[in-house]
Amino acid sequence: MQQASATAPSCVSLERAGVVEFDIVRHHDGQAIGARDEVAEEFPVALVYNGISHAVMMATPRDLEEFAVGFSLTEGIVGCASEIHDLEVCFAEDSAEVRLSIAQPAFLKLKERRRALAGRTGCGVCGIESIALLDLAPERITRPLAPLAAGGAALGRAARELIRHQELMCRTGGVHAAAWCAADGAVLKVFEDVGRHNGMDKLIGHLALRRVAMQDGFVFLSSRASYELVRKAARMNIPLLATISAPTSLAIDIARQAGMQLASFCRRDGFVDYTAGQARPAAPAPLACVKPAAPPAPPR
Repeated sequence: MQQASATAPSCVSLERAGVVEFDIVRHHDGQAIGARDEVAEEFPVALVYNGISHAVMMATPRDLEEFAVGFSLTEGIVGCASEIHDLEVCFAEDSAEVRLSIAQPAFLKLKERRRALAGRTGCGVCGIESIALLDLAPERITRPLAPLAAGGAALGRAARELIRHQELMCRTGGVHAAAWCAADGAVLKVFEDVGRHNGMDKLIGHLALRRVAMQDGFVFLSSRASYELVRKAARMNIPLLATISAPTSLAIDIARQAGMQLASFCRRDGFVDYTAGQARPAAPAPLACVKPAAPPAPPR
């Protein structure tokens, strides 16, 4: 961890839309047409705890207060939102800082961490020095929902309603959504971000700030289910995580350890329950499905 820069952004009141317009050229049927296009904004956001810079995340620069609270909770930096004593969002032209003042015991625990972040899908285990430091032991869910077989209608409803809440997705086509749903599937709140885990953190922060009982509903994501998303949900005692796309094997393993329900490939008319049944090793792929290597080029 490093001390925050002396030239850190000043704290100004600045709302960003999370969208940037670019001049583009559309090519279709042999024609080239100039146009303007809205693109999801990706922005470096530094999280600074008690004057110490802990992490820089690439995120959509809106709802950053909720993001910082959710990140602090789901990464185990604080145990509850009341351990965050103060928070301010500070924008510069091309970056932002969220400065948090946290309780001293939580800050001392944070300083003991050897590196800033655990690994994220897509970059390997890139923020730790030892596999032994990777926290893959989830908390157990204390109050599971009814079995998924009885809740299929709720997942179908959430799948139908989600798109109506995805403002940035409809404008840019380039963000993920994290939705909080009632037990009957009604979509109550949605956050969007270029990073699926950022969207999850924004949603968790919103729920924590409003003291919503997270065991009374479920989270619906427009992305795949990777291990860190399941880990975050388990830490917050969320009994069901539902996703539009596929899960990873580690996501399934952690969900089963936590006693959490994990549903993926959720559509209006069905879903796949990945927390029922047992894990089985896949059979080797048939040789006919393996693409042969190209023959070596003849010598010149």
